[in-house]
Order: sequence, then structure tokens, then C-alpha cells
Amino acid sequence: MLKAAEAAEKIIDNISRVIIGKKGVVELMLVALLARGHILFDDVPGVGKTRLANSLARSLGIDFDRIQFTPDLQPADVTGIYYYNQRDNDFKFRPGPVHTNILLADEINRAVPRTQASLLEVMEERQVTVEGQTFKLEEPFLVVATQNPVELEGTFPLPEAQLDRFLFKLRVGYPGEKEETSILQHYRSRDPLPELEPVISREEIIALQEKVLQVELAEDLLGYITRLVRKTREIKLVKLGLSPRASLAIMRAAMARALLQGRDYVIPDDIQEVFSPAAEHRLLLDDNARLRGESREKIIREVLQEVEVPVEEGV
Repeated sequence: MLKAAEAAEKIIDNISRVIIGKKGVVELMLVALLARGHILFDDVPGVGKTRLANSLARSLGIDFDRIQFTPDLQPADVTGIYYYNQRDNDFKFRPGPVHTNILLADEINRAVPRTQASLLEVMEERQVTVEGQTFKLEEPFLVVATQNPVELEGTFPLPEAQLDRFLFKLRVGYPGEKEETSILQHYRSRDPLPELEPVISREEIIALQEKVLQVELAEDLLGYITRLVRKTREIKLVKLGLSPRASLAIMRAAMARALLQGRDYVIPDDIQEVFSPAAEHRLLLDDNARLRGESREKIIREVLQEVEVPVEEGV
């Protein structure tokens, strides 16, 4: 089996044939995948979010499906439905798009809250319950959701319970000038996406997910995660700090990053690198925060600066 660092390099190189100059974003997607988490892209249209999800699925040789979230989308359109089959004189289950490996929930905040809530069980327990019948989803399973931070008309903000199900909130961002020119050159004569071939198997990904659980995390680093999380609850302008679920998410993400870096143990850098994308969307600021020029990003930076970093003895 490929080592995690080698597997990550092969996947990143493969995706870079389609997505130019976004290595850091791809690395965090792999961290989320190995940590069995989910991703929320909060970014403007046209920066490659859909292609990122599709490219990852093609690189892993696993199934990919997409749901375009709209106000009239129903929960059954997501999870599946029982229907009456006249030929067999019986009810049969028609699986919804969630019965896949990588699900793109495009513009998730355009669906009504009832439909958004249909993903809660899917994301947390990796299963679907319809008419009292439970269907386990096949591993690996990753939800990649998108929302447009600019266009708010006709949208329904994600509730805290839904946001807390996402391991990371990421932004692709606009490319630099050289990168944008490279994109034009790259796509001038052909689209490289259909040509992508798998570079790692489903079984290898599942094995790497299991290997994450074997990564060592020292007691002082567990305490570091706890102090970071608790610090967010002590800030006056924060109405809702990070939950214990967030602590677990940061821990799993740090372990996954360590494995992808070729280590079987976590260091403070792993925690610091995953803390911002794992924490920002979980903070709820009070009404005075914006008036005072505070933002989630600024508060996260302050938390990282103020909480003491464990130092290895003898260093």
C-alpha cells in the first residue's frame, strides 16, 4: 500500500492537471477525507469548486454525484424515496444522490431548512433513514457543499447545527496573474478533466483513514487543543464558542495532516494549520462584534497568538 505522503503527492499532482495553483486547498481536502469529515466552500462562483470535487473523485476512482440545491428541492430528492412498482406489486427504494462517495451539494443555502436538515444524519452518522428503514452509506464518503457569500437573495443561512457538521470551511480564492494565464493556456485546446485517471484505489483510501486513528497525539497536545477551544468561549464578543464536537474535529484533522506529512505523531504545527478552517465557521459573534470591526478570522488569529504552544522538553 502507498504511504500517506506518497499517496497525497500523487493525488495532488493528478488534480493539478485540472486545478492550477491550489495545492494548499487540495491538501486540506485530503485531510478532511482521511479524517472522515466534510467540507463547506464559501466562495464566489467560477473559481473551480465543482471541478475540485470532481477531480478528487476521479483521482480516487470513486463515485461522484451532484445536487443543485434550490428552494423547491425536497428531502426525498436528496435521500431517496420508496415508490410503488406496479410490475412487482411491491414498494421499492430508489436511492437519492447521497448514495455515492463524494457528494457535491451545490449552493446548499438555497434550499429550505427542512431540506438542509436532510443532510444532518447523512453527514454525522453516514447513513440514510427513509420510512423507518436505515441504509448505510459506502465508504469513503465526503460531502463537499458550496455557498455564495455575496449573493444572499433567495438564500437560507445554514443553522449552527448544520455548520457544525462540516470539518472545514475553505475558500479557493481567485488565482494570481501567472496562474490565471496558465489556466488559459491549459484549457485553450482541451478540457483535461475527462482525461483524469485514478491514481489510488478505494481500498487504499479506506486503509489510510484507518491509519489516521493510529497517529500518536501526546497528552500536552490534547491539552493544547482543549485550551484553544475553551479560549473561544471566553471572548466577550463571541456569542457561541467552539463545541466539544469541534475539539474532536480539530484532533482528527491534526492527526490526518500529520499522516499526510509522513509522520505517525502530531506536532503543534498540525493543530495550528487545521485550527482556522475547522474553527472559523463554528464561531457565532454577537451583534456588537461587527460594529467594533471584529471578524471570525481576526478572533481565530488572536486565539492562536494568545494560547501558549507546548514546547518539547529539552528543546
